[in-house]
Amino acid sequence: MNSNTILFGLYPYVAAMVCLVGCWARYDREQYSWKAGSSQMLRTKGMRIASNAFHVGILFVLAGHFVGLLMPESLYHHVISTPNKQLLAMVSGGVFGALCFVGMTMLIVRRFTDDRVKASSSFSDNLVLVLLYIQLILGLSTIFASSQHMDGSVMVMLADWAQSIVLFRPMEAAASIAPVGLVYKLHVFLGMTLFLIFPFTRLVHIISGVAAPVKYLLRNYQIVRRKRA
Repeated sequence: MNSNTILFGLYPYVAAMVCLVGCWARYDREQYSWKAGSSQMLRTKGMRIASNAFHVGILFVLAGHFVGLLMPESLYHHVISTPNKQLLAMVSGGVFGALCFVGMTMLIVRRFTDDRVKASSSFSDNLVLVLLYIQLILGLSTIFASSQHMDGSVMVMLADWAQSIVLFRPMEAAASIAPVGLVYKLHVFLGMTLFLIFPFTRLVHIISGVAAPVKYLLRNYQIVRRKRA
């Protein structure tokens, strides 16, 4: 069993299992720790620009990854060719990645230079921010690497890897990603590692952002009475 099989064939399932079980256990046992832990009240200067730039950028980047990696060629070929899809991914990923980079840089400077924010930050807070920053830099670096081969071949191999993982074909996944460059592999590996540590950090608030609106619609009515003068 080679390193590609271990890191890109088996590790994704380990990370996914830890993520699922860890999130379930934390929500069941430590609901009061299930929060974003915002530090905006400690220092508001520049926070609105930094936070909005980061969140808008990363949401579009994640959506692009989801569609780009999991949509089969047979579907998107009705609309766009593989080289043009790669060009679209490079341009859109570059724009929203740059937006995210600006916001995250501001957030990192704020967290590590402001005494009040730094004092309220835990090790996991700092770790997540640094890992996300490295992951973003790796992702932006893949744009320059992709410009060296505009035929879309690497994009297809990465999509084959992701789709093989989803379909529980670890050996095919490892074979698909084996030929790609190091920067792509580092980007994929760190992405899976973020899933691994997800349940133990403030990243869990992402789930609340998705589930809360649904839970809000299904909850019982709340009766609110006016307080008498």
